[in-house]
Amino acid sequence: MQEITKEANTRMLKSLDTFKHELTKVRTGRASPALLDHVKVLSYGTEMPLNQVANVTAENARTLLVTPWDKSSIPVIEKAIIAANLGLNPTTSGSVIRVPMPALNEERRKELVKVVRDETENARVAMRNIRRDANQASKDLLKEKKINEDEERRMQTEIQKLTDKLIAEVDKALAGKEAELMEV
Repeated sequence: MQEITKEANTRMLKSLDTFKHELTKVRTGRASPALLDHVKVLSYGTEMPLNQVANVTAENARTLLVTPWDKSSIPVIEKAIIAANLGLNPTTSGSVIRVPMPALNEERRKELVKVVRDETENARVAMRNIRRDANQASKDLLKEKKINEDEERRMQTEIQKLTDKLIAEVDKALAGKEAELMEV
């Protein structure tokens, strides 16, 4: 019984972490190094994540600073950032690449809010699926007569409380990201 609840908790927390990571990829007006996490750079014959060929930092609220470890990879990194379709235009100044964050217009902000809401719904669905699996496992234990009905009901209540708590965290993260997006 404890194992099923523990596994459901672990899986839901992983879903929550994945959701929060997906939110960091959504561009707001603020510069965040996580925005370039999924950019792949062709370096030494293989595709590598940008953070393995360069140091990415936020120079200020509106600019990312990319410092390549190998100066000869600067043009390749620039092309990779442009090819990532993030709407960013990197500029090279010496041995660093500056990536200014353009201001978001109202229409683009609303589109991004829709994207964030879709991600939120996906996270909620994932958690509900985990709840369904855990509840099914408790029903199976009841059928096998390994637990009684009271224990099954108690377990389902516990799983529901866990689900409600983590979905509330997802909603809180959504509200924070929406507020961040709609800032002018």
